[in-house]
Amino acid sequence: MIEKISTSYNSYSSIDELSSIDQKLFKRAEKILKEAYSVYSGFSVGAAALLDNGEIIAANNQENIAYPSSMCAERVLFYFCKANYPNCIIEKVAITVKAVEKIIHEPISPCGGCRQVMFEYERNQEKSIKILLKGEVGKIYELSCVEDLLPLAFKTDVLKRY
Repeated sequence: MIEKISTSYNSYSSIDELSSIDQKLFKRAEKILKEAYSVYSGFSVGAAALLDNGEIIAANNQENIAYPSSMCAERVLFYFCKANYPNCIIEKVAITVKAVEKIIHEPISPCGGCRQVMFEYERNQEKSIKILLKGEVGKIYELSCVEDLLPLAFKTDVLKRY
């Protein structure tokens, strides 16, 4: 038997079509993207989160010559939010990218590791996190939750939590 998994999302042709708060999130993500430390890959990522207390927190990717020591913007953002705002809920996240080599016209999705981290935060807070994705220019994708990015996320109640 073949079964199908699908994801739906809203697509916008311009940032002007977004709500004022979503535009503000992207402006924060774009601003911090410029400070990303991406000297090895030439691929910068900026991410901004809206918390339920109204604060907007932003982070970028941080590379290291020992690649496994690098950290994606999404994980930097989520870990910072949990460490500094442990009782807040992440309501939505805007992610944007820029490359040295060429202009990115399509939204780029977070890597698998970041998707899994984001999914666990969404599951733990028991509230969906809206995800907004944008390249340097062009379309914007809006997903209603992290699980739309990772429909077969690793989730089990078999593992114990201590």
